Amino acid sequence: MKIFVVGGAVRDELLGLPVKDHDYVVVGATPEDMLAQGFRPVGKDFPVFLHPQTHEEYALARTERKTAPGYKGFVFHTDPDVTLEQDLVRRDLTINAIARADDGTLADPFHGQQDLQQRVFRHVSDAFAEDPVRILRVARFAARFTDFTVAPETIALMQNMVAAGEVDALVPERVWQELARGLMGEWPSRMFEVLRACGALARILPELDALWGVPQPPKYHPEIDTGAHVMMVVDTAALENYALPVRFAALLHDLGKGVTLPHARPSHHGHERLGGELVERICQRLKVPGEVRDLALMTAREHGSIGRAFELRANAIVNLLGRCDAFRKPQRFIDMLRATECDYRGRTGYGARQFAQFAYLEKALWAAQSVNAGVIARMFQQQPQRISEAIYATRVEVVDQVVQAQRSRSE
Repeated sequence: MKIFVVGGAVRDELLGLPVKDHDYVVVGATPEDMLAQGFRPVGKDFPVFLHPQTHEEYALARTERKTAPGYKGFVFHTDPDVTLEQDLVRRDLTINAIARADDGTLADPFHGQQDLQQRVFRHVSDAFAEDPVRILRVARFAARFTDFTVAPETIALMQNMVAAGEVDALVPERVWQELARGLMGEWPSRMFEVLRACGALARILPELDALWGVPQPPKYHPEIDTGAHVMMVVDTAALENYALPVRFAALLHDLGKGVTLPHARPSHHGHERLGGELVERICQRLKVPGEVRDLALMTAREHGSIGRAFELRANAIVNLLGRCDAFRKPQRFIDMLRATECDYRGRTGYGARQFAQFAYLEKALWAAQSVNAGVIARMFQQQPQRISEAIYATRVEVVDQVVQAQRSRSE
């Protein structure tokens, strides 16, 4: 029995990056051998065991054969005679097909170290084409390893996979899982560049893919192309190290522009309303978690109102806070302001500019929240039908003080 560290742990160690998790492959062993040494079986499709002390995963060396479309259509074969090279050849990229023995020596039959040095993502073998999840993984790696490029032959193979319909067999949960991880990368736009280059984005997120080539008036978007703008917005969210819900909201905020007249000025009843419908469709299709979905929906529908905040009267601002349920969930409203600020700054020459609407609406929120609804309710005990009206009127009154103070500063 021989044990090797494989995959991401070896790759990250060679790149000088922190290693979080270790994966091990065991050559020359049977399931009975593993059980005899105290390992606990956990694998459903093929023999994977947890170490009795460290609880890290150890998988028996295996080969695989594709039997159906998608990423679950495989039959796995494990046997003590399966070699390390046979196990490594089934892996996705050469940089993930390097193994390290206990004595530190490296097994690198597919020249992964060379590709690490040249900063290239290259598939190990044509078996790559049998698993469509690998398209998403390569795209996700591009968002994390920002100085790597995808080998032309790997892009060509991915294009063939898309044309063959392999991407269409992906289950929504796995698509969301990989997209979410890529969005949390250092440079998320690179993930979408790779997905567009191979044609997968049009199959996975056609609503987003439709934004490329949609022109915008230079007054509002100096980069002209809405797709380019959206990529700048999501990269701005990553630069600020915002959480996943903000990054996802930044990504989908402008979807409505793919289905409206390209030179129509945005309005609450224009691309924002349509954008909200598209966001809802995507979230249902990909089974996006509720808190992520809700912020993305709210941002798509309201980012135009946020941008026009200085034009709004006090009652319109209170209505905006009410639509966003900001009195119960103020942090989500703040997160929407963050996503909208990324929309503002995600334009050529705007990266360092201040988004004054953020502080303005934040002040309005705190002012409206300062209204003591309980006190007002007690004042109208004899007229309960007027309680909500009185609370609303008081909120408008205190928000109007914020509005007037802002106008005085602007004059």
